[in-house]
Amino acid sequence: MFITKKWLSVIFKVVLIIVPVVAQAKVTNFTVKNVISPVFGGTAFADVGMYERIDGVAELAIDPNSNRGKKIVDLEYAPVGKDGLVHFSSEVSILRPMDDTKGNGSLFYEVLNRGRNLSLSLLNLASSVDIPETLDSIGDGFLMKNGYTVVWSGWQTGLPEDKLGLNLQAVPSVTGLSREEFVFDKEGDTLTANLSYPATSMDVAKATSTVRLHPDDPRSTAPGLSFKYLSPTKIEITRPKGLDNGAIYEFIYMAKDSVPAGLAFVATADVISFLRGSSGHDVVSPLANIDNTIALGISQSGRFVRDFIYQGFNEDGAGIKVFDGVMAHIAGSRKTYTNYRFAKTGRYSRQHEDHDVQGDQFPFGYALLTDPLTGQTDSILKQCLASDTCPKIMQTDTSTEFWQARAALVSTTPDGTPMTEPENVRLYFLTGAPHFSPWGAVSKSSRICQFPTNPTSPAPIMRALTMAMLHWTKEGVEPPKSRFPSVANGTLVTLPELNLPILGNNAYMPIYNVLKVRDHSVVPPLAGDSYPVFVPQLDSDGIALGGIKLPSIAAPLGTYWGWNLRGENFAKGDLCGLTGSFIAFPKEKGEIAGDSRLSIAERYSDEEGYLNEVEAQVQHLIQEGFMLPADMDFVLKQAKKDFERM
Repeated sequence: MFITKKWLSVIFKVVLIIVPVVAQAKVTNFTVKNVISPVFGGTAFADVGMYERIDGVAELAIDPNSNRGKKIVDLEYAPVGKDGLVHFSSEVSILRPMDDTKGNGSLFYEVLNRGRNLSLSLLNLASSVDIPETLDSIGDGFLMKNGYTVVWSGWQTGLPEDKLGLNLQAVPSVTGLSREEFVFDKEGDTLTANLSYPATSMDVAKATSTVRLHPDDPRSTAPGLSFKYLSPTKIEITRPKGLDNGAIYEFIYMAKDSVPAGLAFVATADVISFLRGSSGHDVVSPLANIDNTIALGISQSGRFVRDFIYQGFNEDGAGIKVFDGVMAHIAGSRKTYTNYRFAKTGRYSRQHEDHDVQGDQFPFGYALLTDPLTGQTDSILKQCLASDTCPKIMQTDTSTEFWQARAALVSTTPDGTPMTEPENVRLYFLTGAPHFSPWGAVSKSSRICQFPTNPTSPAPIMRALTMAMLHWTKEGVEPPKSRFPSVANGTLVTLPELNLPILGNNAYMPIYNVLKVRDHSVVPPLAGDSYPVFVPQLDSDGIALGGIKLPSIAAPLGTYWGWNLRGENFAKGDLCGLTGSFIAFPKEKGEIAGDSRLSIAERYSDEEGYLNEVEAQVQHLIQEGFMLPADMDFVLKQAKKDFERM
């Protein structure tokens, strides 16, 4: 590791305080903590050359009385400095070409998922979720070979020390009810659980604990259920005898030390605004030649970027657009539980777990709509349209999101009418894929779920879309048109209309994560009317229609579902988290009695016949703009492994 002369100059410029600019929020200082130059052992990436890594801390400040400050829940109660501003900080890590003139001019920002880097797994085919330092931690180097400057920064509090975090002061004057939910999925007479916030008192009479097997069952204080505090932030629950391992425990208590968690949006906006060189900050960015910014959010972070846009934070403190493009991956119709009192940013609704948690209420889509259930008129884009700061948006959802995250509500009104998407929005359905699997994953049995797991990764499609977003934001080149299921063409149907194949004389009808209007002003929330259920229709193989088929889905070796079912002793029949299913085809005709699907032998003459079909599907995706020509080789290699494994 060494610091170049150039970096001595840059560090000097970064810490140099210039004349402060009056702004609603800003970066006041950026301290470089570490520089690895070059990183990755000095490996050069194509024409871009070597990279370096910069780790630092961005110090930020916001006026709680500003328009942006007033959007943040409880910011008015937060401690302020002598300047009347609320001060906070975010840890930052940057990977950039050492010669910035050889980069592509785009800052690629991944919103971390619980402090984890998932973008390199999705796009670089990497196996690590840490901020990379070694060559073996960056997969095939896709983002580096294409010249991106890659940035991560902390937006969550309470993470392990080895993760990039957001540092916020607690609001001492705020106390209130906090609701936790635990599904342990394990045996034991006693179960321990951590609380998100400290209890104001360890008196058990001032808290309540209930249990139920399924989310819509009545909350019960079953005989034998009890709890005790082990500390202000940890409880021990005594399980009623014979209770199912998948039972849902709810704990409601008086909490303290809430933080203004909505500052996550401000921190993200202002760190990127600062790094791209926008005005209004007290220090100079360490980056140069950046003229474009793209954000990627995956799962939790995909919900974050939708919420970030919805709450009007793609406009920085000086009114300048933050992100030119945003990619919301596997978010469905949800937002986040972030800008709330006693926020719990990691929680999100699924059919069994956290079913009625905050962050999933109207609006769901990007087109302006009046919701017939609540009477509200709104859209994800309403605030950025008013400020002319809307980014170009790609939302990509897998089959899982239609079952667990009600993705149909992104494109379809509650009465089933298809919506017309704004010109700056593309919706893509990744047919048959599960919520998230790394490239090269293998289907395996699950202790909790009934079916083998779905190993499919959409990496080849996501790499093509990432490059398409670059060309869209920098050059105005239109990406492929949306590819999303619709009621209009029969690819989106109600649950009773779903055509499931028969698998060995068995037919399985999954349950759905039904969304209801909820009043969260009371704890637990009160449920109102239900939104309708729409899911993608299936073909004769049980594979969803209406989206983009990966080569392994278009030339299938089995049925690929985005859902799985919980098994015996684990709330049987409920959806099994975010796990998908893979149910292999019979190898020969008649091998499985009553199976309605064609066998592998009936589909492909041999391995060569299978690989020829995969190659044909790759060529088709390349022609449509959903795969890159250079990616054919690794897709075919994986297909060969998959066939040999059958």
